[in-house]
Formats: sequence, C-alpha cells, structure tokens
Amino acid sequence: MSVKWASVFVLLHLMGLLRRGACGKVLVWPTEYSHWINIKIILEELVHRGHEVTVLTSSASVLIDPSQPSAIKFEVYSISMTKEEVEAFYMSLISEWMNHFKKNSFWPNYSKLKQRFDEHTDFVRNLCRGVVLNKSLMEKLRASKFDVVLADAVSLCGELLAELLNTSLVYTLRFTPGYTYEKYSAGLPFPPSYVPVVLSELSDQMTFMERVKNMIHVLYFDFYFYTSDEKKWNQFYSEVLGRPRTIVELMNKADIWLIRMYWDLEFPRPLLPNVDFIGGLHCKPAKPLPKEMEDFVQSSGEHGIVVFSLGSMVYNLTEEKANMIASALAQIPQKVVWRFDGKKPDTLGSNTRLYKWIPQNDLLGHPKTKAFLAHGGTNGLYEAIYHGIPVVGIPLFADQPDNIAHMTSKGAAVRVDFSTLSSADLLSALRTVLNDPSYKENAMRLSRIHHDQPVKPLDRAVFWIEFVMRHKGAKHLRPALHDLSWFQYHSLDVLGFLLACVLSVVFVITKCCLLCCGKFGKAGKKEKRA
Repeated sequence: MSVKWASVFVLLHLMGLLRRGACGKVLVWPTEYSHWINIKIILEELVHRGHEVTVLTSSASVLIDPSQPSAIKFEVYSISMTKEEVEAFYMSLISEWMNHFKKNSFWPNYSKLKQRFDEHTDFVRNLCRGVVLNKSLMEKLRASKFDVVLADAVSLCGELLAELLNTSLVYTLRFTPGYTYEKYSAGLPFPPSYVPVVLSELSDQMTFMERVKNMIHVLYFDFYFYTSDEKKWNQFYSEVLGRPRTIVELMNKADIWLIRMYWDLEFPRPLLPNVDFIGGLHCKPAKPLPKEMEDFVQSSGEHGIVVFSLGSMVYNLTEEKANMIASALAQIPQKVVWRFDGKKPDTLGSNTRLYKWIPQNDLLGHPKTKAFLAHGGTNGLYEAIYHGIPVVGIPLFADQPDNIAHMTSKGAAVRVDFSTLSSADLLSALRTVLNDPSYKENAMRLSRIHHDQPVKPLDRAVFWIEFVMRHKGAKHLRPALHDLSWFQYHSLDVLGFLLACVLSVVFVITKCCLLCCGKFGKAGKKEKRA
C-alpha cells in the first residue's frame, strides 16, 4: 500500500472514530399509525448519522414490527391485548368520529370525543404501566444510559421515562386537543383573539361570533376536557415516582418541542426558542412509478390524473358511500388512481383504477397529477404542498378538518362534508379545483414557501435532537414562565400591588381633602359667629 493510500485510510479511520465518539443513544416512546410513519423518518436519519436508536414497542403494536430487519433496535414489552384488539380499538374510535359526529353539534360531539379520548388515554396508561412497572426492563434501560428520550406527546409516558432515567426529553407532535399541553407545559402563548384552537375549524381571520366560538373551545378544553384524565395521570405518576408530581410539571421539563407544522400551512402565532416547526420532514422528490401505473397515468393525455386516498387508517368505505364517490369520479375527464381495499363499487368508471396501495408521494410529484382527493391528514397534505397540488378535502377525524380549513383559507383546497356527501357535491368540488387556475396557483405558492427554507425540516429535527445530546439538554432555552404561578405569569400580583398603591394614594388624598375641607368649614363658621 502506498503512503498516499495509507494516509487516506488512517484519516477515514480517525473520522469514523470521531463520529462514533460523538454519537448518542436515543430512546423512543412512539404512537401508532401516521405518527409512527412520521417519527420513523427521523429515527432512520439518526441511525444513518451513527446514533443508536431504541424503540419501546408493545407486543400488540399494529405497525411497528420488530421482526423486520432494521438498524433500529426494539425493546418489546408485553400487554394483555392482542394486535387485533388494539387495531379494533383504533378502528372503532375512528368509526365513531367519522359516522357519529354531526356537523355544528358542539356539545354532543365533544362529549363523545371526551369519552373516546378518555378510553385512549386509559389504553396508553396501560402501555405505560407495561414499561415502568417492569423492573427487569427498567433496569436494562437504566444500564443503557440513554442521552435523550424522544416521545410523541399525544401518547403520554415519555416524560415519566425521562424522569425515571434522569435524561433529557424531546417531544415530537402535531397537536394535543385544545393545545392544552402546548400552553401549560411548553408555555406557548395562544391568544384566542387571532389563534384558532385546533379542532375549531377556524382561520386566523375571525368574525366576532367566530371569536366567541373560539373562546368557548378554549374554555372547554382548558377547564373540562382534561380535568378528570389529568387527575388520573397525576395520581399514576405520583405513585410511580413515590412523591407528588403532576403531568404538567414533568412535561414542562422537555428541552425541545418539535411541531409537525410549518408556516406554509400554519397561521402566524408566537413561538418560543425551544419550539420549532418540522412540518413536511418526510417529503422528498418523486421517484418513477411502477410500469403498469405509469402506463395508466400516461393514458390520461392532456386531462391528467386525480390521486385519491383516505390515508393509512381508512382502508375501505360502506358500499353506499363507495358507489356514490365512484359515480362522481366517473364523470370527470381525468383518470383517477384510488387507494381502496374493499368491494369494487358497481358505479366505478373506466377512468378509475383501484389499488390496495399507492406510492402517494411519487404520484403527487408526477407531472400529470392535477388534484389530490384526500382526507386531510398532515402527512398527505404536506406531500401535496411539497409538489404544489391543489386539494379536494374530505376530512374524517382528528386534525383533518382543521388542516383542510387551513388549506381552504389559503385558497388551495375545497372542502366537502363526509357525513352529508353526495355525488353532486363531490363532482362540483372536483370541477372547481380542476378548472379554476387559482387553486393550482395558490398550491404552487405554498410549495414555494415550503421549499424556501434555510434548513430542511428533517435536518432541523435531527439537529435539535443532536443539540440536546451534545449539551445534555437545552435548559438555556427554557422560558422562566415555568417557575411562575398562574397569577404571577399574568402579573396579577403586580397589578394587585399597583392597584393597592393607587387606592392608597387616592385614599390619602381624599382624607387630606376631607380634613382640609373640615378645617376650612370650621374656620368659616367661627368667622360668621364672630
């Protein structure tokens, strides 16, 4: 070996040693379905950069499969439920939201939502018990000496693990209902006068009555929605830790909050230095389609295609609903690629082809794609924004109505209501988006905003996780509001003190005036008598 190549080999070896020395250990507390699909992108990039990633997953996980070859490590813990029971639990929750929530019925809808949310958090609490009360597993986790816990804030427990393992904590999330934990744990300000509460389906341009509606949502989520469930978490965490602790106290120790949104879809609002937006981190340029699918797409000619998908959690529809949708799709000149796993609709047109799975990102990035018929999940909408594709939204549950409301307010989408959907409504919405060029122009504007970032969302997410590992946390970014009580935060004690001072001055001046008036009055009377 020449001296030149020997030097190169030594240099590469030293770089490898330095890289391994700088790498850390990440423990992950995930959530199922699209949440897992999203966070997995971050984990794969962390592994690519040399970090050791360990995911805690239950024996009944729906999507997380530890048996598949992966550079990610998995710690599997047992729970009493089977995979089929977990999947049925989630499907029943979605079915309830899709089919039994009535439009403009605030109290009945949110009463059902609270009931199902309580069931979900009970389920998550059982998952948490399966880990933190498993002594052998916890000893193994402590021995691993993790540098950071990466947790999805929708499923609580990550903060408890960080406390038990005495390590840093990074959250990744889209939202919590009512932004409650973002407000009281992250300390984010959400002025209800111009920041619409998630699930309210409002924009930042609100009328007076819309601001009333927004305030009702704020009061509902702040003072009712979380109350009973928070008490259960507080009791559980106190029992595990052996001392009184609240969920908010543990969550506000998080070093970084990574929100899966960006300013292309989100409305402007205040942020804190330990909060960053990483929306669209999974987006990437389109790859070539499979030959059979490419041939079908090319056969669309100048009319192009419409991509139709209801996401990873909705596989099929009722026969009535599927036939109604197929009837509308058959009346447009575009070809349609429909992700559908059910009985073939009787009204299916020759322009529509069904697939159990589609390469959604690659289809949305295809030059022939004219519109995206979608449920409004964050991942799918960001792929549409990334490629500049306008949307016809059929929101079904969770944040989807809000996401479509955001796209609609920005002029890049038309919404139709799933519960009252008819062929005429869907056909009208499709024709509007396909024939009105403003929708494509607005979608391209959002795409330009998304691409015009100094750092890509995925790199930003990984940077903050590595930042926390390098610096053993990010306490210098933690706002001091966490050390204040609610009345100190709102300066009520200061206002009370200043008011007391003003009242004291007014009282003294009034007393003095009264005394002076009294003296002058007595002096006048004496002069009159004289």
